[in-house]
Parts: sequence; structure tokens; C-alpha cells
Amino acid sequence: MSAALHLAKPDDLDRLCALAAACHTEVGLNSSDETRRAGIAPLLDGVPHGVAYLIGPARAPMGYVIVSFGWSVELGGMNGVLDGIYLRPAVRGRGIATEILVALPKALAGAGLIALNLEVDPANERALRLYTRAGFKQSGGGIQMRKPL
Repeated sequence: MSAALHLAKPDDLDRLCALAAACHTEVGLNSSDETRRAGIAPLLDGVPHGVAYLIGPARAPMGYVIVSFGWSVELGGMNGVLDGIYLRPAVRGRGIATEILVALPKALAGAGLIALNLEVDPANERALRLYTRAGFKQSGGGIQMRKPL
């Protein structure tokens, strides 16, 4: 099965929000529809802080990938954070996520990114195997922290 990526456009907002809602429900994130729309809509309108892709057919996507962009003095330039990758349960286990996680960094490197980072729950062994298979390695020994503003 092909893991074709399609840059999400404003017309894709409802499809992308529905997929994000399914993802958030599955992983137990308490996020409102308004918060999801506020986080996704600017990406579809071309804000330079990130990008959203639909996976598979644009009209009936199998999932999505969202990458946010940042700057790292340590790395010497622009980096990305894999903010979300989601596949519908019915299409998992077919190598699609691996295909995406191998192809996407190559495309992002071509656009000037130096590194792609992600956060994974250490207890999620399936995700750890996927990310390792795709060439991601543990970096540093720190704990990611957040302070809502």
C-alpha cells in the first residue's frame, strides 16, 4: 500500500480535525474540537511554523502527519518536531507508518531541516520499535517538560 503524502489545504480542515479527534481519543488526550481547529487551521493556511500532510487518498485519507518547525542553536539551524502521526486502526501493520517515517525526513532535509525530533512514551513498545526501524535514536537523557502559558 502506498503511503502517499498530500499537503493538507484549507478544504481538508474537517477531515484532518476528525482524524486528530480519533487520535486524541485513542491515546487519551483531553483536547477540545476548538483547540484542535485552532492548532490545525493555520497550518492549512500556510503559516510558516509547521505543515500538515494527509496520508493516502486526499479525499479519504488513512491518516495524517503534522510537523512543527523550530530553530536550534545546538544543531545549527532549523529542526522539526513530529507533532503527530496517526493511521486509522484498520490500515495499521502494513508498513505505511515506516514508509512515511523514512520518506518524510528525506523530504524535510531537502527543504533545509537539520533534524526531526519526536516524543514517545517509553512504555509504548510498538511505537519505539517503529521509530527505531525508521532510524530515530534516543537523544540526550533529559525529560521533556512543559509550562502552559
